[in-house]
Amino acid sequence: MKKVYEKAIANWPAEDRPREKLLIKGAETLSDAELLAIFLRVGVKGKNAIDLAQELLTKYGSLRSLYAAPIDELRAVLGIGDAKIAQFKAVIELSKRYLLESIQDRPFIECSDDIFKFLYQEMRDLDHEVFKVIMLNGQNEVLTIVDAFHGTLTASAIYPREVIKLALRHSAAALVFAHNHPSGKVAPSSEDKRITRDLVFAARVMGMKVHDHIIIGNNQKFGFADAGLIEQYGAEFDRRNEA
Repeated sequence: MKKVYEKAIANWPAEDRPREKLLIKGAETLSDAELLAIFLRVGVKGKNAIDLAQELLTKYGSLRSLYAAPIDELRAVLGIGDAKIAQFKAVIELSKRYLLESIQDRPFIECSDDIFKFLYQEMRDLDHEVFKVIMLNGQNEVLTIVDAFHGTLTASAIYPREVIKLALRHSAAALVFAHNHPSGKVAPSSEDKRITRDLVFAARVMGMKVHDHIIIGNNQKFGFADAGLIEQYGAEFDRRNEA
């Protein structure tokens, strides 16, 4: 039978209050609304923190959409003031930085899926394209991830020499590229392929290796390495230099 409590969470049994439940049973046992209620701390007139949290989740449809909500839109939600909004956005940014720290100084070959998960969380809801360069050292460990370009990717927007200059500045030995498709579809365009080929060529000239170029869409990705295209471009570079 479903438990029915009065509105005030403070009057609930300790094991059912979100904060105490987390400490007793672990964060993984809490629902999205309960976790969000801990962050909100208090509700508003006629609604406790869980009611308010559930209202937010219902309004936005998911945690993902709530995380992506612009600040001005959150200001219009009853009970969410600027201080709470700032804390909320700070928590999201901290989670992103935590994920970045978890993949830095680890071999790319061992954490390629982790890199995708990190980039996916950050890039899947963007309404414009962002091109990222992942710098690797000689042991293929992640040094850093840099936003290199914003906007629709075209040959006129992405200059291989600028990418190489960026890589040299960070003493990178190898590179991985990633960008998002706001449409959600991950099939590479002819321009995506042309840019990737040019970047592979430019990196090879400087003695750097390109491991992959990942396109991020909605719940999916396209990897140039998985498709054999990185190897194909490298072989084409070798043939040209042997001619």
